Amino acid sequence: MNPRELSHLIAAVIILTLVFSLSEIIRGNLQNIPFIFIFSSVIVFLAVFSKKLIASFLDSNVEHELWFLHRLSLTSPFKKPIAVGLIIPIILSVISLGFIKFASILTYETRALKRRAAKRHGFYSYTEMTDFENAIIGSTGIVVMLLLSLVAYLVPSIELLSKIAAYYAFWNMLPISKLDGTQIFFGSRVIYAVLAIITIIFALYALLII
Repeated sequence: MNPRELSHLIAAVIILTLVFSLSEIIRGNLQNIPFIFIFSSVIVFLAVFSKKLIASFLDSNVEHELWFLHRLSLTSPFKKPIAVGLIIPIILSVISLGFIKFASILTYETRALKRRAAKRHGFYSYTEMTDFENAIIGSTGIVVMLLLSLVAYLVPSIELLSKIAAYYAFWNMLPISKLDGTQIFFGSRVIYAVLAIITIIFALYALLII
């Protein structure tokens, strides 16, 4: 993990903490903020490392960064990319007084490693990464978040971790820009449909968790 990626992950933890802390601050539950920071750290780094792990099995490398918007159309790029992974979560959280917990913060880029070229047979028929392989990598992060949410829900006193993980999975399934959902959608419609249904169910349950 290079310093730039690490700095973006730390920023993602801070943003996620702010998004989930606002409603707690409004309710006066300041004692929950340290836990939110810890849970946000676990979620961000667990999602990232799970994708890196499966990517290594596919002889590839995954690098994460904050979600940037580079253009609105193919012909009109911005002079400077807009850090929508920072702006949108904070703005939606503030204007909704903490009700909307938008957690689409990070995107990832997959690159094939050099050793992949030596395995051009069977599953590795192509040197470059396929859309399906990219979908598998993105799906891993979502599945890990859903499992974390389920386990945390069953363990007393850490239901808040379950809620944050469920929302994180849900918002990252949006098939827009370079979010995980987009990578999964274009790699496998079947995988996307299954995960979308499951994440919606988890998110609805998360609404019931205080």
